[in-house]
Amino acid sequence: QVQLVESGGGLVQAGGSLRLSCAASRNIRTINAMGWYRQAPGKQRGLVAAITSSGTTNYADSVKGRFTISRDNAKNTVYLQMNNLKPEDTAVYYCNAGLQNWGQGTQVTVSS
Repeated sequence: QVQLVESGGGLVQAGGSLRLSCAASRNIRTINAMGWYRQAPGKQRGLVAAITSSGTTNYADSVKGRFTISRDNAKNTVYLQMNNLKPEDTAVYYCNAGLQNWGQGTQVTVSS
């Protein structure tokens, strides 16, 4: 088990940027899959970006070229850099570790 705490969400205008952080309660070096998911009102939670322990990344088509996921194993932290934000990016963003553990989520709101 690992506890995850997200931070960095907020309100931003379209075209702006935010960086989300996900701090883990223990060493994430042995956790292969770390990812960010999001859930908008009335919609299912879906994958935004994922990164493996070797650094391989995967992105939802809707965020490719705008979002970048990274991990710092020394700090037990995963990041999501979000650029050129759009109103349709508005959602609660959740961090996931190993496809089993979830954070509490952080709200991202993009105004037009």
